[in-house]
Amino acid sequence: MKKRLFWVAALVSTVLLTSCGGFPGGAGGTDRVTLTIMGKKSDLEKSYMTDIFERYEDATGNRLKIIAYEDADYERLASERFAQGDVPDVFLHFHNADLNRFDVAGNFYYLNGESWVDDLTDSARAYCQDADGNLLGLPFWENSVSGCYYNRTILDGLGLKPAATQAEFDVLCQALADAGYTPVCWPADGCSWMIQFGLDPVFADDPPLLRRLNRNEIAYADIPEVTRMVQWIADAAEKGWFGEEYLETGWSDIGPALGSGDAVMTFIWDTWFYTDFEQNRKYSVEDFAVMPIFMGTADEGTYEGGNLNMMMANKNSERLDTVLEFLEFCATPQNYNAAFEGIATVSCFKGQTTNIQSQMVTDAGASIATNERVSTAASRIIGYSADEVAEVFDELFRHKTDVSGCVRRLDECRIAGAKSQGADGF
Repeated sequence: MKKRLFWVAALVSTVLLTSCGGFPGGAGGTDRVTLTIMGKKSDLEKSYMTDIFERYEDATGNRLKIIAYEDADYERLASERFAQGDVPDVFLHFHNADLNRFDVAGNFYYLNGESWVDDLTDSARAYCQDADGNLLGLPFWENSVSGCYYNRTILDGLGLKPAATQAEFDVLCQALADAGYTPVCWPADGCSWMIQFGLDPVFADDPPLLRRLNRNEIAYADIPEVTRMVQWIADAAEKGWFGEEYLETGWSDIGPALGSGDAVMTFIWDTWFYTDFEQNRKYSVEDFAVMPIFMGTADEGTYEGGNLNMMMANKNSERLDTVLEFLEFCATPQNYNAAFEGIATVSCFKGQTTNIQSQMVTDAGASIATNERVSTAASRIIGYSADEVAEVFDELFRHKTDVSGCVRRLDECRIAGAKSQGADGF
């Protein structure tokens, strides 16, 4: 640890004063090392990723060999390479159910004792920890806050207020429907993240319950809150709160629905407004604000913290010391602030100052601090598959099953997924 702390201090000083440096391993040195980094092509092409890679190479003289796969092929091709024993030095992955493919305990170094850990924000650190509190990776990524983003201009014009409880939200939805609006833009055609928002409070607030589910001691059907969520979603659809065309509404339709004012609210994240929401419509980002998500599982609502891409260290690498030095370079304030300058994101680091934080999130700071949960359903329920969840709810929406049948199918899919992963107890 002391060796690497000295290295980082020297590196930061060198970056600031000379850009290239003349210490061993630096651009002027001879002990160059090549690290392999594997990730999705679209992830590795993010500007802050290419920036930090270039800065590291310039500062150290080391080289980064980028192994990039198309997004749709990433999990399959990466797991095939792992099965052959071909594990990269640095592996990029979100902390979701697919991570179970990669034998985390056998392949990756727990980062609990690294010098930069205390600089992580509480939510970023929590996202990257496993059930035992081990830090799996460095969250070097754009962060977000998921909530119920609503058109405050429309609400003000109707004399309506944002909700603070489930009952208030239900009243608000009905009032908007009565006024001729689609209360909630629910993109049922291929989008699946909304369900995890409803499930998060059930399991984030009760870790023993999550452990029992993951040991196959109980099922969704044994948890009343899960049935309440499914019932709320089914009722909302029947009442018209999702509009008439929600089954044909997909990712590309959310922006037009909100920008035109046809829909007033949606369950999404703040960075979406800066990456995907076209500003040349009737309503712009300045017309929106955020309140908690209400879906029948948390009376005062919930927000979900960001789903973060983690840089994970191969603990069996012959270059592990250099891998950890690379992560420290990325986690040094001067370096991450340079890489994230002007990027719209909630901070992952306490020392992050150059990023742009959404005014919507800043204004709702007190509410978020009270009601935010770390992303739990998609990342910590063994066997959870967002695609399968979306398929099951499509059956519910099309009246091919009822609420109890939907819960039963969710259990069947989850259990099948857990068995395929060889999870204990299944």
